[in-house]
Amino acid sequence: MTAATPSSTAAGPSRAALEQPARQSAKRPAAPSRRSARLRRTALPYLLLAPALITFGVFKAYPVVDSLLLSFTTGAGAARHNAGLANYRRLLDDPLFWTALRNTAEILVVQVPLMLGLALLMAVGINSTLVRWRAVWRLGVFMPAVTGLVATGVIFSFLLDAGNGAVNRLLETVGLPAVDWLGQPFWARMAVVLVLTWHYTGYNAVIYLAGLQGIPRELYEAAMVDGAGPVRRFTAITVPALRPVLLFTVVLSTIGTLQLFDEPYVLTGGGPDNATLTVSMYLYQNGFRYFDFGYASAIAYALTLLVSVLGAVQMRLMGERDR
Repeated sequence: MTAATPSSTAAGPSRAALEQPARQSAKRPAAPSRRSARLRRTALPYLLLAPALITFGVFKAYPVVDSLLLSFTTGAGAARHNAGLANYRRLLDDPLFWTALRNTAEILVVQVPLMLGLALLMAVGINSTLVRWRAVWRLGVFMPAVTGLVATGVIFSFLLDAGNGAVNRLLETVGLPAVDWLGQPFWARMAVVLVLTWHYTGYNAVIYLAGLQGIPRELYEAAMVDGAGPVRRFTAITVPALRPVLLFTVVLSTIGTLQLFDEPYVLTGGGPDNATLTVSMYLYQNGFRYFDFGYASAIAYALTLLVSVLGAVQMRLMGERDR
């Protein structure tokens, strides 16, 4: 006769009861504190921005600061030494710098109003309800802006050639005398103005066109009901509504013209007789032809100061009208 098997309750605790203390003794991972979670949330945006900030610091901020320090030195390499404000005093007494600044100012005064005026008229024409295929016209006027500056300069150097240029041939066809575009000081500056106007007028026209499309048509319709003509509508509605866009293009064009380099460098090389020498070209010559980097840095910061002052004045004058 076999003995009866004792039940688990009588013999002792069951396997589940034996395993329960072991499970309870296993250490659970601690929940992250609120402070550490907040720190992670705060640090995440900076981690995402870190590549851009590092790139900006290495390739933008550091060169700017280093060039500022460089403007207070003279010499090159191991012979470089601190010179204080000597480069800036030299700048004030340098007649070639003032020639370059005068050339840049003359090109600016002629080219920027001409270009922006043509761009505004072009944008108004394309925005007219009488014009069809607006997208095609918009693409056509913008095409010069995507042409490389060096390529533009090379093309116009052939077009404006005194002997075999297409422009002079066209002038002779209509009975006008040929012009030595690149050999006479006045006409050389006008050639630079012509190239800049051709290259950037369509770019500004597209900006104005975007602003025009934001003006409600009801304003023009109400003005027409009141008997306002096209000129009156343009001066009373279009120009005031485009004032922020006009300010943007004026400041941007002024800064770009003050930094003018590519077109005169390719067209004339700064000649004839330094007639098209600009401040940026003079900076380039001192830095990379004569290797006088301290003086070149001083020219760069003088140009930066000039750009900042002119931009602030323009924003002040045109911004006050918006108030």
